[in-house]
Amino acid sequence: MSAPTATHHPSTPVASAARSESPTLRLVRRTFRHRGAQIGAIVLLALIAASLAAPLLTSRDPNAVDPAATLQPPSWEHPMGTDHIGRDVFARFLYGGQLSLRVGLIAIVFGATIGVTIGLFAGYYGGWLDAGSSWLTDVLLSFPDILLALAIIAVLGPGITNAMLAIGIAFIPSFMRLTRGNVLAIREQGYVEAARAIGVRDGQILLRHILPNALRTLLVLLTVGIGAAILAGAALSFLGLGAQPPTPEWGAMLNAGQKFIRQAWWLTVFPGLGIFLSVLAINLLGDAIGDAVAGTAPVGGKRG
Repeated sequence: MSAPTATHHPSTPVASAARSESPTLRLVRRTFRHRGAQIGAIVLLALIAASLAAPLLTSRDPNAVDPAATLQPPSWEHPMGTDHIGRDVFARFLYGGQLSLRVGLIAIVFGATIGVTIGLFAGYYGGWLDAGSSWLTDVLLSFPDILLALAIIAVLGPGITNAMLAIGIAFIPSFMRLTRGNVLAIREQGYVEAARAIGVRDGQILLRHILPNALRTLLVLLTVGIGAAILAGAALSFLGLGAQPPTPEWGAMLNAGQKFIRQAWWLTVFPGLGIFLSVLAINLLGDAIGDAVAGTAPVGGKRG
């Protein structure tokens, strides 16, 4: 009787693809398995595309005044009606979307960059830097985000640039605290200890081992923070502290339309709908990213 021969079972293409798939691609794939993420992405992309394509979708100047066409309801000529001085609301909605969405993105990127940088070094090195940043974070977090932004605007003065700066500063402590907490846990992991043992420099450890894993949970805050920043920017413009007339911006449009809410509902409904849909879409994406991050393994163990 002949001896049994050993058989080789090659890995299936699916298994090979799963092993070779990058963590980023895996995170994206898991995120868009969620129906909420799919809906949110479609709505958000539609708003972004419409805003960017404003010159193609309308030939009207958003600031052009037509006294003969004041407070006209939505029609084929004016899809979203006109305001109290005859400006086309559809044109102002599209161009206002460019500014409102840009405010949220720039403000949160500014706040995240500073907050993550401080939290990264504070959590890794500890000492006086950690103590000082923790104290500052506690002080800043004692103020609601919008109240802190209002205090900063009071010092800097009204204007869309100052509003973005104020919103970004208001989000710094949230990113500092979350980053510091992540780093405190990650720096004790075995792959970080192994990197130190073989002489990898601190900068490489921070950039190649700690930051990629800290960013996984920060992605959720970053995504949801964009929606919160859009809402804060609209609130500041509504109060007259952000975009200044005649600049089209959704919050400023709400402020201008509130005086005519009984006789011209379209002046508040359409900009309010833009704010609502953009924030809702971003929050749906944030929830899906949070679920995807919870099921994604950490990255580490690379030798530098």
